[in-house]
Amino acid sequence: MRVIKLGGSILEQPEEMKALFESLVDTQNKTVIVHGGGALAQQWLSAAGLKSEKHEGLRVSPEQHMPYIVGALAGCANKQLMSQAIATGIRPIGLTLHEAGISCRRQSAELGQVGTCELFESGLITNLLKCGYLPLISSIGFGKKGDWFNVNADDAAVAVAANYDADLLLLTDVEGVLDSEGRLIEQLNTRSIDELTKAGVIQNGMLVKVRGALEAARHLRRSVRIGSWNAVNKPDSGTQISE
Repeated sequence: MRVIKLGGSILEQPEEMKALFESLVDTQNKTVIVHGGGALAQQWLSAAGLKSEKHEGLRVSPEQHMPYIVGALAGCANKQLMSQAIATGIRPIGLTLHEAGISCRRQSAELGQVGTCELFESGLITNLLKCGYLPLISSIGFGKKGDWFNVNADDAAVAVAANYDADLLLLTDVEGVLDSEGRLIEQLNTRSIDELTKAGVIQNGMLVKVRGALEAARHLRRSVRIGSWNAVNKPDSGTQISE
C-alpha cells in the first residue's frame, strides 16, 4: 500500500488533477490519498467574514470556524477530488481520519480545534481497497468524545501511512527538491538537509515540506518521497528523504 498526500493547490489545477487520477487507474487498489485544502478553507472563512490566523504554520481553528473548515475540506475539496476520480473511471470513496482508524486530540489550547493524531486502530481502508475503492481521506479528524479537529494534512498523511505500514509520497508542484541551479536533488538525509538549509538552497514552503518528510521518515522508519504527480508511478523519481 502507498499513501499519497495531495496539497490543496491541486484543486486549482484541474488538468494536473485529471492527469494524477489517470495515472492511478491501474493501481487504485493499492493507493490511498490524503488531502488538505487550506486555500479553500481560507476562502470560506473570508466569505463568512471570519478572520483566520496562523501560528507556526498551523491555522488557528476556533470552534466557530470549524463548520467552514470541515465543509471546505471534508465537503467541497473532498467531493471535487471524487468528481475528477469518477470522471477517469476510478471508484473513489470520501472519508475522514476516523474511518481510517485514527483518533485525534487537541494539540494545544491556543490553536483551538487543531488536532494531533493518536490511538491508531484497525480501520476500513484495507477492506475498501480489496473492494476496488480508492480512499480519499480529508485531514479532518475526531476525538474519542466526538470532537472534530482540523489536522495538518502532512501530519495526517504520516499517521495514515504509519497505521497501515505504507509507503508515503508527498506531492508538490515541482519534480522534487531542487538545488541552487534548479536541478533535482535525488536523495537527502539529515546532514545534507542541514547543509542546504544553512546555505539557503532549501527554504520557505519547501523547507517545511522537507522537514515534515524527514520527521515522517524517522517515524515510519523508511524513506519518504517528495515529487510531482509524474512521480506517482515512478519509484525512482522525485527526491528520496531518509534519516
